[in-house]
Amino acid sequence: MVQAYILIQTEVGKARDVAAAIDKIQGVVRVDAVTGPYDVVVLAEGHSVDELGRMIVSKIQYVPGITRTVTCSVVNL
Repeated sequence: MVQAYILIQTEVGKARDVAAAIDKIQGVVRVDAVTGPYDVVVLAEGHSVDELGRMIVSKIQYVPGITRTVTCSVVNL
């Protein structure tokens, strides 16, 4: 499995709604509302980089209330 953390900025007051919507997406392992420059952090996984990328672009980024995402791939050192 390939994993990535997605750091999400939301519209003001939308972090809870965004986190709840993302939590329902298949491939999402964990969703946390956080403080700091990002509002929601997501751990997602897929069978391949392509599958993970499609999920991020076609599902997560379409959630209403998201203004910006940054994807950080997990590497095994």
